[in-house]
Amino acid sequence: MRRGLMVAAAALTALAVGCGADGDDSAVITGTPPATPYDGPLYVPHKEVDEDGADAMRTESGAAGRALECDGDLYSGGGGPGGWGKNDGGETPEEGLEAYFDIEQPDVPREGYRLEREEKDRALFSYDVDGRTKVAVIVAKDRGGSPGWGPETSASCDPAELPASYTDSQWYEIWTDAKGRRVPITTVHSSEGAEHCDWQKAHFLSTGRDRADGSALYGRDPEGVLPDGMLTSAYDGDVRLPEAARDTGYRYEDEDWELWLVEDDPSKAYVRTPDGVELWPRVAEGYGCA
Repeated sequence: MRRGLMVAAAALTALAVGCGADGDDSAVITGTPPATPYDGPLYVPHKEVDEDGADAMRTESGAAGRALECDGDLYSGGGGPGGWGKNDGGETPEEGLEAYFDIEQPDVPREGYRLEREEKDRALFSYDVDGRTKVAVIVAKDRGGSPGWGPETSASCDPAELPASYTDSQWYEIWTDAKGRRVPITTVHSSEGAEHCDWQKAHFLSTGRDRADGSALYGRDPEGVLPDGMLTSAYDGDVRLPEAARDTGYRYEDEDWELWLVEDDPSKAYVRTPDGVELWPRVAEGYGCA
C-alpha cells in the first residue's frame, strides 16, 4: 500500500496535479559511493496498517524506510504491489527499478539513483542529496511468484529535501523559513488550483499534515472560480493586517509572499504581498475537485 503523510491539500485530491519527471534511458548513475552506505538488512518484514503518519509508514516500508537519511519525518513509503506479470518484471536490478516507476508511478525523481547495495535476490537503490539518502527503493527478484526483478518496498523524505531542479516542476510550492531554509510541505506549502476543474486562477495554502493535527487549508480566489460555499468566508485582496496577527517567518519567494496568522482565529490566513495584505479564508471540509 503506497502511503504519504496526509497533508491538508490531500483532502482535496485534485486541487493540483502532480507528475513525475521524465527519465532518460537509465535511471541509475555511477560514481563515488556514499560516505556512509546503508549497512542494515535489505529485508525487514513489512505490513499494511490501518493508520497514518510516519510510524505507520515506517512499518509499511520495511528496509527502505530504514535506509533513508531524512532531516525530518518520513514523508511517504510502503510495500510494493501484490505482484506483477511476467512481462512487467526486469532481468536485472536496474530494470527492476524501472518497473517500480512503471508500476507505482511515484512522485519522486526518476533519474539519478545509485545502486547502493546488492545481494542475491534484493538490491537497494538510493537517490542522494549532499551524500544523504532521500529516496530509497528496494527491488526483489522472483518475489511472491512474480518473475524477474520488481519493487518490494520504497520510502522517501519530505519533498522539501529534494533538489529545486525537481520540486520546481511539481504541483506543490516550497516555502522557506525566517532563515531561508526550505520548509517541509507537511508544515506549510501552497499550490495552484487544478486546471481540469477550471480552478487554476485560484490558489491554496496548507498548514500542517492533516486536520486531525490542527492543520488548515486556505484558499485565494480573486476571480471567483471556486464553488459557492467552498470558502468559509469571502476572500479579500486588500485588508488591514490585524494587530493580533503574527509573522510566521514563512515565505514563498517566487511571489514574495509572507504568511501571517492570528493564533486565536484559525479561520483566516493573512498573506502579505508587495502590494499589501490579502485575507485567505479557510476551505470548508468536504470540498474537492473530482
